[in-house]
Amino acid sequence: MAKIEIYTSRLCGFCARAKSLLDQKGLEYEEIDIGESPGQKELMVDRANGAKTVPQIFIDDVHIGGCDDLFGLEAESKLEALLES
Repeated sequence: MAKIEIYTSRLCGFCARAKSLLDQKGLEYEEIDIGESPGQKELMVDRANGAKTVPQIFIDDVHIGGCDDLFGLEAESKLEALLES
């Protein structure tokens, strides 16, 4: 099973939406709240090539982007392939 990491912040609607899709698919993921964990925002920005908004999602350490990117992969039937590799 692929390792999924999602950087989030409290009260973020896009974060809730992305997590909802992962939950609906029955996928396990590690949630990293950048407001609760000192230093995590800087790490996220570095890993996400400068992206400063949440959510930022990684599958097996590959940055796939944010909420819209996740839903785009799902709509194009490409998310399953990423999860299986």
